[in-house]
Amino acid sequence: MVGMHARHVDGEGEPEPSPTLRDVARHYDEMDDVYRRVWSDHAHHGLWRTGRESVAEAVEALVDLVADAAGVGPGSRVVDVGSGYGATGRRLARERSCDVVSFTISPRQYEYARAADAGDPRLRHELRDWLHNGLPDGDRDAAIAVESIGHMDTAAALREVFRVLVPGGRLVIADLVAGDHVPRWQVRPLLRRMERESHLRPLPTAAGLRARLAAAGFEVTEVRDLTTGVRRTWPRAVLRFVRRLPTDRAVRRVLFSDDYENSGFVLSIARMTVGYRLGAVRFVVATARKPPAEPSGPAGSF
Repeated sequence: MVGMHARHVDGEGEPEPSPTLRDVARHYDEMDDVYRRVWSDHAHHGLWRTGRESVAEAVEALVDLVADAAGVGPGSRVVDVGSGYGATGRRLARERSCDVVSFTISPRQYEYARAADAGDPRLRHELRDWLHNGLPDGDRDAAIAVESIGHMDTAAALREVFRVLVPGGRLVIADLVAGDHVPRWQVRPLLRRMERESHLRPLPTAAGLRARLAAAGFEVTEVRDLTTGVRRTWPRAVLRFVRRLPTDRAVRRVLFSDDYENSGFVLSIARMTVGYRLGAVRFVVATARKPPAEPSGPAGSF
């Protein structure tokens, strides 16, 4: 994941800075206990199709949907952009026999991922800014970005994905977007504050995400709205959090200690829950393809 220093207008009034690389890394380091102990090492939404799935089943269902859209199979070379604890890569390597290189900027996530993988040769982890990833051109068959693009300079990040994919390679993004027609009164109290508290850049609409992918050179094949299936994530997370709060000192320390900057994240959960219900926030899976190489003409042709 990556943050830059560009500025945006906060709905009204003075512009405010976008999250920096340090902001995003510190957020995930500080929230480490909450994410893993309260939710799972899949630090992302779950996908509930029936409503009866466990958290583990729901988060893995989202991973599987993303992997299917990316065409990941045996021998695929995959890059996970903003990989968190590496749980997505571990599932893909184990279930689909593919090779995965993962990028995070959180030292705590990186160390956890390395320890959890126990030297699996199909997995490689990089504690590194995606904009300076060091991968060769055309190195990967598929790229996935699960709830990470929102922290990034999206245009620059997409250009890097385009560069490292082979011609015909697929990119799948699973992330939050803004609703198509958000009333003005919801923009500042819901979207802008949620973005600030979660260290996100201003959310594009689904159409805006399509436009950004096209501007980077991709052919967009599908943008699928999964809001109904994923919005159960936050009520379930809150319930699990409340159950742990009385007995888990680590969770209480993150939220109430002056040494941490993430107490506002609890408010962000409430805003996201309301935003989903009002339609101000949506969750989409966007699938795109780097155009295949032009076929070369027969020898001797002009």
